[in-house]
Amino acid sequence: MGRGTLRIYLGAAPGVGKTYAMLCEAGRRVERGTDCVVGHVEPHGRPRTEALLHGLEQVPHRELEYRGGVLTEMDVDAVLRRAPAVVMVDELAHTNVPGSRNAKRWQDVEELLAAGIDVVSTVNIQHLESLGDVVESITGVRQRETVPDEFVRRADQVELVDMSPQALRRRMAHGNIYRSEKVDAALSHHFRPGNLAALRELALLWVADRVDEHLTQYRSDHRVSTIWGSRERILVGLTGGPEGRTLIRRAARLAEKGAGGEVLAVYVAHSDGLTSASPKELAVQRTLVEDLGGTFHHVIGDDVSAALLDFARGANATQIVLGSSRRKTWQYVLGPGVGATVARDCGPDLDVHIVTHEEVAKGRGLPAARGARLGRARIVAGWITGVAGPALLALLLGTVDLGLANDMLLFLALTVAAALLGGLLPALASAAVGSVLLNYFYAPPLHRFTIADPRNIVGILIFVGVALAVASVVDLAARRTQQAARLRAESEILSFLAGSVLRGETSLEALLERVRETFAMESAALLERAGGVAPWTCAGAVGSGTRVARPEDADVDVSVGDHMALALSGRVLPASDRRVLAAFAAQAAVVLDRQRLRQAAEQARRLAEGNRIRTALLAAVSHDLRTPLAAIKAAVSSLRADDVAWSEEDRAELLEGIEEGADRLDHLVGNLLDMSRLQTGTVTPLIREIDVDEVVPMALGGVPEDSVELDIPETLPMVAVDPGLLERSVANLVENAVKYGPPGTQVLVAASALADRVEVRVVDRGSGVPDEAKERIFEPFQRHGDAPRGSGVGLGLAVARGFAEAMGGTLTAEDTPGGGLTMVLTLRAAPRPADPADVAGPDAPATVGSDVAGSAAAGSLALSERQAS
Repeated sequence: MGRGTLRIYLGAAPGVGKTYAMLCEAGRRVERGTDCVVGHVEPHGRPRTEALLHGLEQVPHRELEYRGGVLTEMDVDAVLRRAPAVVMVDELAHTNVPGSRNAKRWQDVEELLAAGIDVVSTVNIQHLESLGDVVESITGVRQRETVPDEFVRRADQVELVDMSPQALRRRMAHGNIYRSEKVDAALSHHFRPGNLAALRELALLWVADRVDEHLTQYRSDHRVSTIWGSRERILVGLTGGPEGRTLIRRAARLAEKGAGGEVLAVYVAHSDGLTSASPKELAVQRTLVEDLGGTFHHVIGDDVSAALLDFARGANATQIVLGSSRRKTWQYVLGPGVGATVARDCGPDLDVHIVTHEEVAKGRGLPAARGARLGRARIVAGWITGVAGPALLALLLGTVDLGLANDMLLFLALTVAAALLGGLLPALASAAVGSVLLNYFYAPPLHRFTIADPRNIVGILIFVGVALAVASVVDLAARRTQQAARLRAESEILSFLAGSVLRGETSLEALLERVRETFAMESAALLERAGGVAPWTCAGAVGSGTRVARPEDADVDVSVGDHMALALSGRVLPASDRRVLAAFAAQAAVVLDRQRLRQAAEQARRLAEGNRIRTALLAAVSHDLRTPLAAIKAAVSSLRADDVAWSEEDRAELLEGIEEGADRLDHLVGNLLDMSRLQTGTVTPLIREIDVDEVVPMALGGVPEDSVELDIPETLPMVAVDPGLLERSVANLVENAVKYGPPGTQVLVAASALADRVEVRVVDRGSGVPDEAKERIFEPFQRHGDAPRGSGVGLGLAVARGFAEAMGGTLTAEDTPGGGLTMVLTLRAAPRPADPADVAGPDAPATVGSDVAGSAAAGSLALSERQAS
């Protein structure tokens, strides 16, 4: 019997309809006559799910005693005895009760598959083992029930059950997922819009990756070499020349025309490493590609055209963008060029774009790597071996007669040794000296520079030729070895440089320090000037040595454009080091530009914000501050009038109006001063640890006593805040909620702990705020909807968020289930030692049931008794 097949319904969160889809599939299979049973389904009290179970055969569950209770699990033995064709098993990541056949339900499923039974199951994306840390960072809850990724990836089919966060929250609010007493807690914790959107993205990306894997595997299994244009992938062939920027921008425009277009920039380098492009230009082009959302690839290949086509087919590219050749007309005698060859060999599945540019027919002009230079000690040793070595060898051979052939071989070995040590010139000297000594001492007639036997002449000439040939090969090999070692060191440095770009490291000082350490310099500085005759200024410098004011004063300087230079002091570098130094210089210029762009953008944002605030402040002063002043002036003028006899009740009413106007002015001016402090950055919080229930009640003095309901557990961890700023923030939030809430309803102020944070939620039942306006209400001088101008200048929420962020917290707005607005103030919990009582024993199951989000939501309802403020 063969192995059964596994089909999994994958969801982003509980309630999207995984179990419902699985049971619908079971019904369809039963109607087709398939022997299908239900091994285990957890309907969670959902009527529509329970209705689908009618008419389906259910295998009886196994009952197990655990901690004084009786729990049920899927009976694997009963399913195996029943031996159906297909079995439905819900909640794949579920942890079985201790004493069960297996520890995990996915292990039960593995047994059923091994027995030849097809299985249909369900799982949520947060239960995949590899995503545990990511899910915890999103939801604040560590998933105890997980399933290995490999088990899910080996499934024959994985079907995504998708639903938008808004639709899922509506389903939750209607009571279609959890019972009504769990709805509020679930919506405010696991089922937040941000959480659901992030989990949905994880699910979509996971399924998309699996689709790509299946497509790649299919193309490999069926040896599909043609390109399938499932999405536009545009490959740009780069030579490292200045035309590369034009090609990259053209490719980016092509990618924007198609949905999901992708740009892949490819630079092909020769395998010998002897020729390469300008490191500075490649660094600039790499940055440009990444800024446009593409990727940069470095490929090794001696045939550029073949390397580009192989890469294009391997990456499933649909278009290739190449530049017109920079070769001169006479150079076409050597071959048709890369562009023509790619266009000829690409086939019908690839489109090739040849783009003109300013460098056409101007020649390549690429710098060639110079041969490696041998050290001084090796060259001296080579000359000693090549000149003195033959003389010493002649003295030694004078004591023994080995024959002319053996003597030639010994002198040839000495020539090879001279080539290994000192290169070609010492080897040539060795061959010349050796041939003279062979002629004088060993070729008859002896001790004369004549040769009697013509065969000896041929032998000596062959010796000289072989010596020269071997010396050339050995010298080339030695230099290539030296060059390979140097290129390896350079590649490591350039790899670090490229990695710093990818990691987004933007500190100019850190990059200059890396330059100083790499080249063992005393100091490094990046100099710039505004024009050709303007004085040089230092944009950044590191090191303890003397810092130069001009590039000409430095030991080493590398120009970056016309108005920037990298200057190093300490020692003179060889010319071979300037290639890598040029790459560092180009990267330093890019880092400086990015820093200044960010600073300019931030400055522009602050100026725009300041102008907007000043305009709004003038509007506020012109109306909102004058209104209470006018009311106070009118009341005071009335009281001072001599022609009117005011009764005590009238006098009290006028005095009350004066007091209310003064309080309103005090509140407005206080908010204006707070916002001014926030805008100027002069708010310095005094952080200390304090309980939330000590601060929140003090913030309720400005609202009626019966207008607020408190729900703050005494077991909450302490928070690290400034008590004064927290009180002002909560006071503004509560006053805003009471002001806009319907009359006769209380505002709920609740607090709960979530991972390393504490949340204070201010809940009202007013008209609410649309999603597009939820961020705008936190801007200064903003009133929502038809709020009257006399209700304030619109600073309360802006001040509350500013104080929250100054303390390291956040303030966001959410919809209240059933209508209204909920302000969520998130604060940092004070660190506390782990409580041993909180650590679960190794034999305790995570939860019975895979719906972790539901259990977390239910646990969050364990709040203390509510108090009326």
